[in-house]
Amino acid sequence: MSASGSQLRAGVAKVEISATGPRPVNDPLYARALVLEDGTTTAVLVSVDVVTIAELGIVQDDYLAKVRSQLERELNLEPANLLISATHCHGDVCADIEQRTVQAVREAWGKMEPVSVGAGSGHEDRIMENRRVKLRNGREADVRQLYGLPPDEEVVGVGPVDPEIGILRLDRDDGSTLAVVYNFACHPIQEVPGGGNTADISGFASSVIEENMSEGTIALFTQGCGADVNPGFYKGNDIDYIRDAEPLGNLLGLSTLRALRKIRTRGEGPLKLINETLELPRADLEHLIAGMEEEQRSLLQSLTLSLTSPTTRGKIFLKGTNFNLKSFLTQFVKYRLFPEYPSYYSYRYLHEKMMGRDDLVRLDAQKKRNMDRYIENIYIMEELTKIQINIDMLKQKQASNSASDTGTIEVEVVGLRVGDFILVTFPGELPVEIGLNIKERSPHKFTFVAGVTNGYIFYTPTVEQLKNRGRAQEDTDCLVAPEWQAQFEEKVAEILGKL
Repeated sequence: MSASGSQLRAGVAKVEISATGPRPVNDPLYARALVLEDGTTTAVLVSVDVVTIAELGIVQDDYLAKVRSQLERELNLEPANLLISATHCHGDVCADIEQRTVQAVREAWGKMEPVSVGAGSGHEDRIMENRRVKLRNGREADVRQLYGLPPDEEVVGVGPVDPEIGILRLDRDDGSTLAVVYNFACHPIQEVPGGGNTADISGFASSVIEENMSEGTIALFTQGCGADVNPGFYKGNDIDYIRDAEPLGNLLGLSTLRALRKIRTRGEGPLKLINETLELPRADLEHLIAGMEEEQRSLLQSLTLSLTSPTTRGKIFLKGTNFNLKSFLTQFVKYRLFPEYPSYYSYRYLHEKMMGRDDLVRLDAQKKRNMDRYIENIYIMEELTKIQINIDMLKQKQASNSASDTGTIEVEVVGLRVGDFILVTFPGELPVEIGLNIKERSPHKFTFVAGVTNGYIFYTPTVEQLKNRGRAQEDTDCLVAPEWQAQFEEKVAEILGKL
């Protein structure tokens, strides 16, 4: 850790890491590196257009260790002083990403020059939405592509978002901008209409910044606390809306530029880096899995059988209907368009009424009951789909936790200070509430939090969200026990105090 007020020096570089297959490249993916040094301390921040650092995708679990080891040998860089942050885009990257990451750092290292530093924040609230919806039954559901949303009448509320853009600006001696680090909380998973390989929202935003600042400016994105934040209209392909990351990325880039132009830099500023290890408790999910499997069996039974009652004399009747999808759709349209006379023309209903018969009316009542049952069955099948997906995730996490010898997960929590810009990093996917809490309690004005950095431990929901465990991705695709949050926030407060 250095508290020097001496002149900062910095170097930046970017190296393309796009995979050449199996899908065409829509826009390039990069490893962007920023090297900072003040004569006492050297810190390196790398922003990589990958989904995670380890666990998912092509990036291997030993990627961080290998990059650190090579940079220590070549450049004498302390391993703890290297931060590699995933933008969390879901693009495809090349197999030699490890070597290209090292190349980006090596090139940035060789181009260091004096810089002035400034910090600030921008605002963007048009491109994202919280993906957890609150239900009438007290539970929460999530907006995903793998399954449908709950019925509209069951949704009573949504979660918060964080519209703040955290910004670090580094200028050369001639006043031109060398580098921009910006932090924002939103999953960059909107994709592009043609289905090509893309760096998504953050990639387009970085391009907008780089193309509109000084020649050679490089913009590094770090993912904020966006575990429960989707791009806006993320379920748009289900309706008449084409999902496209470029317009959203352009908006984020323009909002960052608007704030950048107001930031004034100064020649001196402290460079500090604190890297500490935290042991987080693993969760035991066996009881939860058993409970969800019992709920699954109960739902399946409700789909196929009706309850017995005194009037049925103990008999069990099938709950099915005589509809299939084809017949249901045709009847549904008629009964919605012509609710008074759905089965035939109105004159026939009037004729039967005059003759004292109600055959068509009785037929309509029977069809309406069958349609209601069919719709109810659809909702049950959607819930069964969701439960099965979440049970599978829970079983994967339980297997991983059971295989652990220690019952804990070791993670890095890093605090980086560059001038007045404060960045705290963590390897999990953090929900927006945690980022908002840390910012509110920080003694520093410009405090920002980056997830998916220096490793990956999946989602790390709040204590409150974990009461909903098994119902949404964030609280299901999760290794840790609820006690993790207090331990993490206590460590962050300690690091912020030292910075």
